[in-house]
Amino acid sequence: MTQDASAPAAPAADPDCVFCGIVAGTVPADLVHADDTVVAFRDLAPKAPVHVLVVPREHRRDVRELAAVPETLAHLVDVAGQIAADLADGDFRLVFNTGENAGQTVLHVHAHVLAGIAQTESDTGEL
Repeated sequence: MTQDASAPAAPAADPDCVFCGIVAGTVPADLVHADDTVVAFRDLAPKAPVHVLVVPREHRRDVRELAAVPETLAHLVDVAGQIAADLADGDFRLVFNTGENAGQTVLHVHAHVLAGIAQTESDTGEL
């Protein structure tokens, strides 16, 4: 994975981060995709028939930090589309909660891929 020289340094992993544990294989998860850049797994509390989280292997706090590595962000979006095509009809919502006050409960950037007959956020509460 190539990193932009201007991108802020990020630790490869945070030992206290549950998503880093999933990436490392030390925390169990229902994986649907894994490659050298991202890992995708089913959400434990799904808000739609297909609810998958896509996380970069490199620990970044939120999507603002991930934007410093545009090739990783673009790959994450491509994988989200592949997941929606494989597990649903190809249509999907892609949601990034950014910051604790916006509902981000794990401070490792992750995209929610929601597909199928998705409910509105007001119907489901926090994503």
